[in-house]
Parts: sequence; structure tokens; C-alpha cells
Amino acid sequence: MPARFDLRLVAADMDGTLLDADKRVPDRLWPLLERLRERGIVFVPASGRQYATLHELFARAADGMPFIAENGTYVVRDGVEISSAPLAPAVVDAVLDRVERVRDAGADVGAVVCGKSRAYVSRDDAAFLDEVRHYYVAYEVVPDLHRVADEAIKIAIFDFGDAERDLAPALAEFAREQQVVVSGAHWVDVMAAGVDKGTALRALQRALGVTPAQTVAFGDYLNDLELLAAADHSYAVANAHPRVRAAARHQAPSNVDEGVIEVLTALLD
Repeated sequence: MPARFDLRLVAADMDGTLLDADKRVPDRLWPLLERLRERGIVFVPASGRQYATLHELFARAADGMPFIAENGTYVVRDGVEISSAPLAPAVVDAVLDRVERVRDAGADVGAVVCGKSRAYVSRDDAAFLDEVRHYYVAYEVVPDLHRVADEAIKIAIFDFGDAERDLAPALAEFAREQQVVVSGAHWVDVMAAGVDKGTALRALQRALGVTPAQTVAFGDYLNDLELLAAADHSYAVANAHPRVRAAARHQAPSNVDEGVIEVLTALLD
């Protein structure tokens, strides 16, 4: 535990970090959020999930709470957009074409076009939609993802196999001009270049007049590396990816042991 410091901003990844094994907000978080608010400390969920999903998760405490959604490509506070980073339509089409070729080659994959208002899928089997619903409460099944009219801020691709081993290499060429991130064991996200949870957190720091030295961040997976780099007080939960544990300055207990809550409680006490 670092020495006491002037804590003003807390950013926490959701899946694998703050949420429990059943992907729920731990009950102990709610009184802790009230303690943070009383001390003028801003709490911000930072996730690959969509804004609608995050807002639903934190509905009882959402007033005044910023949300870093879609891996930093969409930042919202009290329903007002703070920043967004749409993908060019040509990029969307090219990524979808590649996913279709990967699928035709035998991989069990499906794409989600993440718009500002909702997510869009064309695959409608129960197994795939069960995975989609974990992260996108607002979604629509459409006949052709190439014809989605909503502004796309991210393309998320789910692989029923190993995303880091199998899917990420197939999308590697897009990393030359876009942001390609393995965001979970089965997910790869394609976003606009230069946009990630870290750039979103730095934008919030500027907007709030908060420094990295006044910021704590928690994460577990590769899409959290930039988030942790934007905070002087960075924590990897015990169940984090090895690269994340190596990058963080401190380690917290695992998500199932409520590591984020344990660390924040100790800092406040």
C-alpha cells in the first residue's frame, strides 16, 4: 500500500477486475461509492462494455458519474457526451470483410458493430447472443452489418476459441492504422488509432483538474494497460494477465476477493 496521498479520481475496469465471478457489482461497493462522493473523489467505470450497459449496472449511483465506455472510444457523464472516436466507414467494412473470411475458414467468430445508441449483430444463435448480452444490453439483430446507419465507435469480435492466439493475428494488419486490442480471453476490439482507456482517463483528468498523482486505476487485461499507465497509483488484480501484473505498480487481491474494494477501503481508512 502506498503512503497516503491526495486521492481525487478512481478508475476501475469491470470484468475480471471490479465485478464478481457472476459479473455483478459487489454489494460492498455501494456504501464505498457514497464515501468516495462525500470526500469529493470521482469514481469512473472504465470498460469495453457499452455505455447503456454500464449505466444500467450503476443506475443507483450514476448521477454525476463519468463512464469510460467501449474501451475509451465513448465517454459520457449524465447523458452528455464528453468525447467519442468513430471509425471510418471504410475501416468498418474492411474489418467486417476480414471477420467473414476468418469465419468462412472455419473459425467460430461473430462481430458486434458498436454504435453510440446500441450494438448491432447479424449472428443470432443463442450461444453468441448469450455472450453479447453480457456486455451490450442495448443491441439489435440486423441482416447486414455493412448497412448499419449508426456511427460505429468500435468493432468487437467474439471468438469461441482463443482470441489472443487465433483471432488477433488475423486482425494484426489493421493495427498499422487502427487500435487492435485483445480485451478478453475471447474478445478482440478494433477502434480508432490513438484511442484507448488511457487517453479517455487523461481527458477526464484534464476536465476535472486532476493529476495522475491523484489517480488510482485498477485493471486485469491487456486493454487496461494504457489505463494503468495514466495513473501514478496503478493496481493489477491478482488474476490479471501477466503483462498487466508486470506493468502495474501495485497488486490487489483478485476480483473474486473484492480486491478493488479492499484497496479503496484501506486508502480511505
